[in-house]
Order: sequence, then structure tokens, then C-alpha cells
Amino acid sequence: MLFLQTLAIGSMLAWNANANAVAALVPRQNVNPGPVKGDTFIHDPTVVKTPGGSYIAAFTGDNIQMKQSSDRTTWRDVGAAFPSGASWTTPYTNGDKNLWAPDLSYHNSQYYMYYSASSFGSSKSAIFLATSKSGLPNTWTNQGLVIESTTSSGYNAIDPNLIVDASGKWWLSFGSFWSGIKLVPLNASTGKPSSSTLTSLAFRPTNGGAVEGPFITRKDSYYYLWVSFDACCKGAASTYNIRVGRSTKVNGPYVDKAGVDMMKGGGTLMMSSHGSIHGPGHNAVFTDTDGDVLVYHYYRDDGVAQMGINLIRYDSGWPVIY
Repeated sequence: MLFLQTLAIGSMLAWNANANAVAALVPRQNVNPGPVKGDTFIHDPTVVKTPGGSYIAAFTGDNIQMKQSSDRTTWRDVGAAFPSGASWTTPYTNGDKNLWAPDLSYHNSQYYMYYSASSFGSSKSAIFLATSKSGLPNTWTNQGLVIESTTSSGYNAIDPNLIVDASGKWWLSFGSFWSGIKLVPLNASTGKPSSSTLTSLAFRPTNGGAVEGPFITRKDSYYYLWVSFDACCKGAASTYNIRVGRSTKVNGPYVDKAGVDMMKGGGTLMMSSHGSIHGPGHNAVFTDTDGDVLVYHYYRDDGVAQMGINLIRYDSGWPVIY
């Protein structure tokens, strides 16, 4: 009898250990956004904290649209980055003023903004760079073309993100569908590529190659590659979802929590549609006094894109949204 009890207890402990191991692989996801007020419409957001402690957001819209906040909660629209237009981008947009997926950061006492020019479903695309001392509308200076793709490139030059690695080297990740997410080294003095060599970071062999919106962050000994899977831009019917993988090197390989390489479709699910939060995706991450902050867009039930903001903590080297 004692033997059977011992065997039963041992089996239960083994089952619990296995269950805990499985549970550890399941991300805590689908947390509701934190409080956001004011002008809450946004799409493909990026946020930078200014040296003075306020916040600037930029997002997809006519000539790149911008917002400001003093507290990270209440936001107000402040207009276009290029109120007089961005004529240098029109060869890639078929004349449309709509510019996509900006990336804001602050280095060398000035703001850098990488952004995309393209048209929906096309890989004739380009990423441009602008700089500003204040980061506010109508103060941005065009620094020209960074990288472009054609209909025969096999990749798509949109959705840029600048990462400065632990050694101070600059890199730009980018990409959408086609052959996936790419990385190119940059010259820190110019913000332009220092080499034409591209490194592939993530690819979906199935699902139509639906991976885009890369954003690389660094925390302790790991780099984290955040991406969006599936379909954006369909309002409440959007199936966008946020995924992540990590690497000890900025140029990969990146693997998810289950050990699957992101070049083989890997990516730990961090947030997907739930309740009245539809198609969360195209996230950015910045560091604030209370930790790393996740910013993204999602769609309300009526199909209007909204700003989502949450904090990130780390558990055994993996990000947890809360």
C-alpha cells in the first residue's frame, strides 16, 4: 500500500512538473491596453521619450502624422511631420501622400525618423530618413533614401526600425511579406547603410509569408525581435498578432520560447485579438522610468484603429506584457 501511495505521489509530482513546464511555454497574452485618452486614433505607432520627459508619437498617415503627450496617457494630435509634403517619396506611392510605419529615436542630440513609402501590395518601396532637433512637425530635414526594393528584389523595404547594439553599432531591420524580415548595418554618422549585405532574421514559409513590422530591443544579454503575423488593415476583421523571439546576437538567429527558429516560422505569441481588441500589432518598444513600454495599434469593434500601451516585465529572460 505504501509503495502504491509513493508511486501515486511520484506520478503526481511528475505530472505537475510536466504541466508546469508546459505552462511555462505558454505566454501570458491578451492583456487589455492600459489607459489612453485624448486623440487615441493611431496606426503603426512609434513613441520616443524626449530628454525633457514628454513623449512624441509618429504614425502612418498623410506626410507622417504626429502626437504629443506629457504623461504617456493623454495624447493630442499636432499635425504632419512634413506639412508641405514629401515630394521625394511620390515615385514609390503613386503620388499618394500616405507614408507608412515611422520609427522614432533620439541619438547624437537629435531625433531620427525612418519611414516607408510604398503602395498596398507592392514591393516597389523605399525607406527614407529625416532628422530634427525638436522632433516636432515642420522641423524635419529630409536626409534622403536609405534603402529601396523593386518588384524583383524578393523583399520589401518598408517597416524600418533602428537598433543600436551593445557595442554601439547601428543596424536597421525592415521587411514585410515576400522573403521576410531583413537586417542591414548602418553608418552611425550618416544613418545610411554601411554595406549592401542583408541578413535574414524571420520568414514564414507558410501563411503567405505574413510577417512584418520588425522591432528589435535589447535587455541584459538578449536581443528581442518583435514582429506582427497575419493580416493588418481590415478593421475589426484584422487578424494581426504580436510575436517575439530572442537571440544573443543582434543579427540572430532568433528563436521563440519553444526553440523554433524565426526563419522557420517561429515566434512566441504575445498578443492577439480578444474581446473588443481586434488585430493588435505593429508594435514598438521604448524604455521609461517604470520599465519597458509596449505601444501598438488595435481596432475597436467599429473598425477604428486605436493606440494600445502596456508595460513589459521579463521572466526567465522572456518578455511578459502586463
